[in-house]
Amino acid sequence: MTKSDYYEILGVKKDATPEEIKKTYRKLALKYHPDRNSSDGDAEKKFKEINEAYQVLSDPGKRARYDQFGSAEGMGGFDFQGRGFSDFGNFSDIFDSFFGTRTRGSEGRVRPQRGANLRYNLKINFEDAAFGKETKIEVPSWETCPACKGSGAKPGTSPQTCPDCHGTGEIKSTQSTMFGQFVNIKTCPRCAGEGKIIKDICINCRGTGKVKKNRVVKVKIPAGVDTGYRLRISGMGEPGERGSPSGDLYIVLYINPHKIFKRTGIDISCSHSISFVKAALGGTITVPTLEEKAKLKIPAGTQSNSIFRLREKGIFKIGTQQRGNQYVKIIVEIPKKMNDKQRNSLLEYAKLSGEDLEKLGEKGIFAKIKNAFGQNSNK
Repeated sequence: MTKSDYYEILGVKKDATPEEIKKTYRKLALKYHPDRNSSDGDAEKKFKEINEAYQVLSDPGKRARYDQFGSAEGMGGFDFQGRGFSDFGNFSDIFDSFFGTRTRGSEGRVRPQRGANLRYNLKINFEDAAFGKETKIEVPSWETCPACKGSGAKPGTSPQTCPDCHGTGEIKSTQSTMFGQFVNIKTCPRCAGEGKIIKDICINCRGTGKVKKNRVVKVKIPAGVDTGYRLRISGMGEPGERGSPSGDLYIVLYINPHKIFKRTGIDISCSHSISFVKAALGGTITVPTLEEKAKLKIPAGTQSNSIFRLREKGIFKIGTQQRGNQYVKIIVEIPKKMNDKQRNSLLEYAKLSGEDLEKLGEKGIFAKIKNAFGQNSNK
């Protein structure tokens, strides 16, 4: 580096004023600061060169000697080589002391933390999910200590200002380098960055400012929710540190299955069995719904597995008056046992239908009747 041209490194002319040199240095230091270029291996080297050039050109005496001899060698070996850059202090301390800012990261005074969010899994009935419901739940959580009001100090006392950091939560130390004096700022170890200490702790909460308790929370479940739906209740989570805002409570819903109905979006479906006589002759049947029973007209000749729709008997869409439909799948039952009178009536029907009774026999007649309605009975 001793043969480098300091003016070229900074990108200034040889007759540049001190103000121009300082302004240019500030821009380059910002650009090549190692803390801003952690993935660039050449950033630290470039930053060293810029600092070396600035240390020479910003000092009138060193600059005059450099202009006279044309290199650092003629100045008595002024040179940064052979020294680790860590000898000049932390990158952030150098950078911030020059530019008047500081990247604190995890250092500095610890700010009170917002309370943690809570999760509560709630199981509800199918009907409650469809139409909504208000309920109450008990949520175990930490709450602000009623004795000390969250301060952690014994009732009648209060936290005291930390004597080490005087309430700032930080300890400052001055370090002298060839760049000048730099201030290092660290989190105060005595108060852990809070700026206050508690001499007499609250017995009720043991100085934490919080106690464990079950809270009763009112929950309003909207109509139309489904499994996995989350309800957020603001401020009902755990309390924050030292009076900071509480977190939120998230209630995750799980819907119990229904004995009759299945859900698809906002629609529901069910199966309903009818006799083969009702399927053949048609008529009106009564089917269950989520509210009360409803009438459903079955046309003559209805086949098994036919599906009928009941409008707006399904689930409400969340936040609207829109409602889904109910679909009824008809299952035609074939009797497993019949008395003689019923059997003879079927044989008469087969005869009137042109069936060859001698060829088919009774077993064949019943098999054909079953095929006519699409499937065997589930019963």
